[in-house]
Amino acid sequence: MPTRERTYRSEAIVLRRKNFGEADRLLTLLTPELGKVRVVAKGVRKLRSRKAGHLELFNCAKLLLARGRDLDIVTQAETVSAYRPLREDLLRGAYASYAVELLDRFTPEAQENRELYALLRQALRWFAESPDLALTARYYELHLLGLAGFQPQLRRCVVCGNTLVAEDQFFSPADGGAVCPSSADGRLGLVSISMGALKLLRYLQANPYVKVSALAVRPAAHAELERVLARYITHLLERQLKSTQFIKRLKQELPG
Repeated sequence: MPTRERTYRSEAIVLRRKNFGEADRLLTLLTPELGKVRVVAKGVRKLRSRKAGHLELFNCAKLLLARGRDLDIVTQAETVSAYRPLREDLLRGAYASYAVELLDRFTPEAQENRELYALLRQALRWFAESPDLALTARYYELHLLGLAGFQPQLRRCVVCGNTLVAEDQFFSPADGGAVCPSSADGRLGLVSISMGALKLLRYLQANPYVKVSALAVRPAAHAELERVLARYITHLLERQLKSTQFIKRLKQELPG
């Protein structure tokens, strides 16, 4: 049988870091070829470590790794994109943490998904630059749900299958999509959604980010989109994410 090479190279995004031992760190990475993996960066907490600056949270880096008995070991690291605003701006960093936490919950370990990797890499740049972080978050949520196999049905009623007409509708987290008023009677857990908000969700789902980022969205529409998608995501994950609560607190505390 052929033996695996002892070292290999991969691009990776640092999702999580945890101190390990006296000078090491455990890293959770997302890679295009291997999916989500855990590795160890030895000596990275030492003052003279050359790898430390390349393995910051959210960094995208080119890595050389050596295969280990339990965990593979980062032996070289070179930054590709640092996304510095995510560490310099508290709110941008909070949204990036949310993007990572959401991906983490929907992603099994060691499962290749190049599209998901590309989405996160783009999303980190968007969150570093976006003038409307909430809109960027909704776009990211919809496209992550699609790649994870939970794309919501927004054009037909998920109960009767009929095409939705131009009127206010409902959304069923349990059924994964919009429900027309005639099919809503007696169904539990429905969320009301205006036709305007539904059209906006469809636009986000169907268009590239460059077109979506040009939209000017009113606060009421923002609140409605967040409420609907939050209910759907909470239903799928059976929990609320810590980062969403942190974002809410930050928005209340930060000026403007």
